[in-house]
Formats: sequence, C-alpha cells, structure tokens
Amino acid sequence: MSRKEESEPLLLTGAADSSGSQQYDEHGSQDSESDSNLYLQRNESARAIGQKPSATVISLKKPIGDDFSLTGEHYDPHSQRDVLHPTSNCDTMIHLLKGNIGTGILAMPDAFKNAGLTVGTLATVVIGIICVHTMHMLVNCSHELCRRTQVPSLSFAEVAETSFKVGPPRLRKFSSFARIIINVFLCVTQLGFCCVYFVFVATNLQVVVKDHMGPDWSVQTYMAILLLPMIILNWIRNLKYLAPFSMIANACMAVGLGIIFYYIFENLPPINSKRVVVGFSSWKQLPLYFGTAIYAFEGIGMILPLENSMKTPQDFRGWTGVLNTGMVIVGCLYTAVGFFGYVKYGSFIKGSITLNLPQADILAGSVRLVMALSIFLSYALQFYVPIDIAWPAIKSRIPTERMQILWEYVFRTVLVIVTFLLAVLIPDLSLFISFVGAVSSSTLALIFPPIINMLVNYGTGYGRLHWTLWKDLAVMLFGIVGFLAGTSVSLQQIIYGPEA
Repeated sequence: MSRKEESEPLLLTGAADSSGSQQYDEHGSQDSESDSNLYLQRNESARAIGQKPSATVISLKKPIGDDFSLTGEHYDPHSQRDVLHPTSNCDTMIHLLKGNIGTGILAMPDAFKNAGLTVGTLATVVIGIICVHTMHMLVNCSHELCRRTQVPSLSFAEVAETSFKVGPPRLRKFSSFARIIINVFLCVTQLGFCCVYFVFVATNLQVVVKDHMGPDWSVQTYMAILLLPMIILNWIRNLKYLAPFSMIANACMAVGLGIIFYYIFENLPPINSKRVVVGFSSWKQLPLYFGTAIYAFEGIGMILPLENSMKTPQDFRGWTGVLNTGMVIVGCLYTAVGFFGYVKYGSFIKGSITLNLPQADILAGSVRLVMALSIFLSYALQFYVPIDIAWPAIKSRIPTERMQILWEYVFRTVLVIVTFLLAVLIPDLSLFISFVGAVSSSTLALIFPPIINMLVNYGTGYGRLHWTLWKDLAVMLFGIVGFLAGTSVSLQQIIYGPEA
C-alpha cells in the first residue's frame, strides 16, 4: 500500500453475515470518497424498494457541523444508552472517590519520603494532572469511537481494539491483541491491588494483636489466618450482594481517615531539615515515589464503567464535571496526607501511616482495625474485575451449568490463593505498592491512553504543528520511563533489600 493510500481516511463497511453479526472490510483506495457515495446510493436505492441495505458505511472523518455521522444519520451515543439502573451525578462521585481512595492514600507519606517534601508536593500535583488528562483522553476516545461505530458504549479493552481498527492500516491486524493486552493488564492491576490488600490487613492486625494481646506472630501467619475468610468472601458471585460490604467499607474508610488527620495535626512539629528532606531526596529513591504515586492515582480502569452507567453522562466531562471535581478532591487529600504525614513522622514513616500511630493508644488501635476491615471488605470488589474478565472465556468451555458453578468456585479459590502466595513472597507493604504501581498502573494510566488517542486521531489530524501527537508522545514517554525505572528499583530492593 502506498504512502498516499495510508494517509487517506478509511471506510469501514459493516455487512451483515448469515449470523447477523457485523464484519468489517477495509477500503483504502484513493477513490474512498466515490466508494462512500456509491455505498450510500446503493443503500438509498435499497430502502426505496423496501430492501434491507447491504452495507453500512461508517466514516472515520471528523463530523461536519452538528452531524455526528457522514452517513447522514445523527448518532449520539449518550442518547442511545439503555442503562437498567443509571447512577446520578452524586452516586458517580461517591464511586469515583471510593475507587481512588484506598491503601494508596495511606502510603503517600512514604512516597513523600522517597521524593522530598518540595519535589513530592509538586510531583504529586503534576502526576495528578497528567492522570486526569489521560482519563479525559480515554473518555473522549470512547465517545468518538462510539459515534463512528454507532454503538452506545465501549469498555476500556473495546476502545483499545477499535482504535487499532481505525488507525494506520499496518496496525489493524493487532486490534484483537490490543484488547487482550488491556484485559491482561486490568487483571494484573486488580490482582496486584488484592495482594497489597492482603499485606495491609495482615500487617495492621499484627500490630494491633501484638500491642494489646501479646502474641508476636509473623505477618505471614496473619495472612494464613485471613486466607479462609478471604476465600469465603470472594465466593459471592453477584455484585449486588457486595453492595452492603461496599457501604461498610466506605464508612470505615471515612472514619479512619478522620481519626488519622486528628493524629497528624495533633502537636504537628515545624518543618525541620533534620527530620525531613525539605527539597529533593535522591535519584535512587525517586522511582519508588513514582510507583507509589501512580498506584494511588490509578483509577482509570473504572472511568468508562462509571461514565457508561450515568443517567447524565454529559456531566462527567467538562471543567466542573464529575471527573474533574472528584479528582480535585482526591488530589487534595493525597497531597495533604502525604505532606503533613511526612512532616509529622519524618524519616520514621512506614509503608502505611496507620503503622506510625501510637501503639499503646486504644483509639489508634481502633483506627488500624477499622482501616483493616475497610480494606478487607474492599478486596472482594477489586477481585470482581479479573473474575468478570477471565471467567467467561473459561465458562464457555464447560458443558453443563452445574459444572460451571462448581468450577467458578474453584477458579475464585485458586485466584485468592495466588494473591495470598504473592503477598507472602513480598510482605513489604511500601515496596509492593511501588512495584504494582510501576508495573501495571503506569501502563494503564500513562502508556495506553496516549497510544489510543494517537490512533483515534489518525486520518483526522493532530492539530497545528501536530501538537496533540507530540503531547501524546511526551505522556507515553513519561509513562515508559516511570515504568522502567520504578519496576527496576522496586525489584532490586525486593530481591536484595532496601539498602541495595
């Protein structure tokens, strides 16, 4: 195919096959405009004599004026959605906050220790802005691809697959691979969160029991004690029955954060260079900061499900939309906990700020228990995502419904045991959080969205001087550097110890 042919906008024709599904053919000739008109004339003629049109032409060009489709049909994905139980703006905001506020916020003081007070504050703001921008990027690409393909909504993996289908011809054969890669990283990310949750709950229980009851058991022992309750909790197959657990987890998290702020601001010492690194910590520790910070901000996997289920999805975007408002609140909380938590405890800060609270204090012990309960109950919600992605492919290979139910319980049990074993291998909470953030969170939040955006804008232009292309490449490069540096430093310290 010539270079000129590659630069032409391509047409996807959806011809219905015998099974009723759509099959896409590529037309990359120089006469694509005449091809489009020809298909439209054929369809109009078919309609005139009462026959079903033989093909649907979907233009990959930008819409002209207010017309969303060059086929002559106005298509607005928002108006075509039929959600059984749509969520209000307030409900969506609550889900957004809950999905972003977890173990990551409790690790932010440790992240500031690895970056330094000034660099940590500025970098947290910058990373937050970049992550919110990539979230908007993903939502915008989803809406544009829904318009082009005339479907009401798309998942993260479907957006990636469709973006490759409308991108350069040489990349279209990788569309199915892109969908698989996104699903794999979503599963890895969520299972990584589950591993961190195992370590978090076990570590906090260990401190409480040791301080108030006496036994000095290892963290791995508490993980083993938690294994059976975790398995039973994750045998709940219907997401509706997890809703009460989510409400309890939200309440526990809110109460716990309130008490943590009380301890932070109680007798808060002045900023002293002998206790904290005021400026910049070191290049050696900076990748650990990146991993923890991107772990905390990584909520991009929930963005499309939230937007797709809204009653008024047009309120999700915009300067004062649900996404910006929610993420500003999240960013302020992260910065406040990280900054003041580091000022309070200095170089003695641990992987979770709950571990720095007074050990003999009953209120501090109750905070650890409340936060441990919140994270324990949240495990099932994080676990639901990889099950929802991976199980249907396995289920289709099992013949009877009875056996499907049995093997689903087996599959759930095996996955919980896998997260348990990984948590046992890496019981250091701060290093585990940094590793998960660098490996999977940076990939989903910083690398894939700009790639998708570049593909979606292929053929429609990248703006003056190709500024959107350069911007996307810069974000992707930032993610790749963070991925490589964060992963290597985390692995090095996991294998050889923090002094490596």
